[in-house]
Amino acid sequence: MDAKDEFLDIFYDNIERDGSEKLLEWLEKSDFFTAPASARRHSAYKGGLCQHSVNVYKRFVKLLQMEFGENWQKKISPESVAIMGLLHDVCKVDTYVEDFRNVKDEYGNWVKKPCYKIEDSLPYGHGEKSVYILSAFMKLTREEALAINWHMGEFDQRVQNGSYLISDVFYKYPTCFLLHLADLSATYLDEEVPE
Repeated sequence: MDAKDEFLDIFYDNIERDGSEKLLEWLEKSDFFTAPASARRHSAYKGGLCQHSVNVYKRFVKLLQMEFGENWQKKISPESVAIMGLLHDVCKVDTYVEDFRNVKDEYGNWVKKPCYKIEDSLPYGHGEKSVYILSAFMKLTREEALAINWHMGEFDQRVQNGSYLISDVFYKYPTCFLLHLADLSATYLDEEVPE
């Protein structure tokens, strides 16, 4: 099963919230299913964003099972888990464009290598941009909004600039911390950086 089919299966099996159909229509019209997950790092290939989203969802479920046991659904709904895992990076939709960069080949000659570059038409941030986009389609719970907003953890610009809000969020909502760990695990354990 390819990443898009897997994404759609998880989405249809778990997400029934008002507005989710319109959101899925928007995703289909966008480059969500063909975009890379990053410009040069993890899953920087066509379809990488969708694959990354599925990987994060799977890692998130495993972490919830590990932390809360087989009855983790009593702590957080499967719908919330699918929303957080599958949709945390919708901020990357229509953000990457194909480009070339100069690199040396094995003989020391300069060659043009295909890559992606960022051209963000809505520079709203990262996690906060995902919350903004999703909120235009459906109402998020507080926990979902916080988890998606802070899924970058210590890599978030606000944290790097000295904000301590993330600590309060992670203490109050352990699932938010687990989403961050799922994102890191998918990025560094399940995905590759192209050469």
